[in-house]
Amino acid sequence: MLDYIKGTIAELNPAYVVVDNHGMGYMLNISLNTYDVLNRGSKNDTAMLFVHEVIREDAHTLYGFASRKEREAFLLLISVSGVGPNTARVILSSMTVDELSQAITGNNIAMFKAVKGVGAKTAQRIIVDLKDKIKPTGDTLLEQAGQPAGLVYDEALAALVMLGFSQQASQKALKSLISKNPGLSVEDAIKQALKMM
Repeated sequence: MLDYIKGTIAELNPAYVVVDNHGMGYMLNISLNTYDVLNRGSKNDTAMLFVHEVIREDAHTLYGFASRKEREAFLLLISVSGVGPNTARVILSSMTVDELSQAITGNNIAMFKAVKGVGAKTAQRIIVDLKDKIKPTGDTLLEQAGQPAGLVYDEALAALVMLGFSQQASQKALKSLISKNPGLSVEDAIKQALKMM
């Protein structure tokens, strides 16, 4: 499974980017938010995009995101019945991740209906399905899921889950540890979290 791809931008437009990685060009579908981030640099700049791969019988499609937070929002959206990858990408092109959070917690059906291809029923389904997955604080999706920013946290969480611990218990332990000691290394965070669980 692909987590991210890093390389030079060979081609960029609002719908997709081609990233050249050691002579291979990877075409990734992107949102307008990711396009804005990538467009700030020059054509031959190095870019790192977080990836989600959709595999179907007739196609293997890559979706690229400028941040883990945006990818997490995309994955939450496509978990909703009736919301496919293209609809999720259109939603993330129409609003930022923070605006998406606020629309869900604020029951803002009108904001979703303003997105092309999203009707009232789909808007209601998104709000109902995702409301319990985020807290009504207006924070970003990842913060609402209890995930402080940082590579140490991400790597330690992935390791604990792979070791068989529940995601919720791992998140709780790591959040507590990292808030008390933000300078922890990945190894120390894992070791200390293991003692707490």
